[in-house]
Amino acid sequence: MNILVLIKQVPDTNEVRIDPVTKTLIREGVPSIINPDDKNALEEAIRIREKVGGKVTVISMGPTQAEVALREALAMGADEAYLLTDRAFAGADTYATAKALSKAIEKFQYDIVFCGRQAIDGDTAQVGPQIAEQLDIPQVTYVRKVEIEGDKLIVERALEDGYEIIEVKTPVLLTAIKELNVPRYPSIKGIFNAYNKKEVKILTADDLDVDKNELGLKGSPTKVVATSTPNTERAGEIFTGNIKEAVQNLVERLNSRHVI
Repeated sequence: MNILVLIKQVPDTNEVRIDPVTKTLIREGVPSIINPDDKNALEEAIRIREKVGGKVTVISMGPTQAEVALREALAMGADEAYLLTDRAFAGADTYATAKALSKAIEKFQYDIVFCGRQAIDGDTAQVGPQIAEQLDIPQVTYVRKVEIEGDKLIVERALEDGYEIIEVKTPVLLTAIKELNVPRYPSIKGIFNAYNKKEVKILTADDLDVDKNELGLKGSPTKVVATSTPNTERAGEIFTGNIKEAVQNLVERLNSRHVI
């Protein structure tokens, strides 16, 4: 079974800061990681390959430094890695991103396309579904369990108040959530092979069968004007001590303010 996994290198949101003047993310000096949901997608792809055989190929779109994320994916157990990098991709919104990735995917034979539910730097959850639409294949989002039965999958899709079971044939696109699995740590051998024996192959806009006007900022119908963080008007208070003392202090404080 051939599985494609789409991953994104994102800033570690625990470290993200907003420039007070430009209102944009400060990325300089901020550590980058593989988007967490994408790691769950990769882990599940590797588990499926371990059960039924096949190949796992990871694809990422981003600047050249995204190669680090792809090397980590190779170290976890992916077989091949491709980086879509080109100035023509810069400034892409979800639509233009999905356009580029779908055109890249068309270059491969695949049974499953796996990606994370959403990226923590954008939280749109739009790229995966848009790719499925552009590829004209079925999709199942919010996947929390996958079972393989021949050329079909039995998938549990998480809902707000439960889950639903869906039977779907391949090729199919799945978006993973954290409840799907616990991603493995790369082994020492895996890390060595990822940096010494495996190659991250480069794809540019010229490698895709697409008009460059449909990519990047030119091909993006949505524009982000500014990003901001909410102003903190009141400071919080932490009650220390043992649990009994902390609860007593909280109750007394709420009583004094006539909350209870």
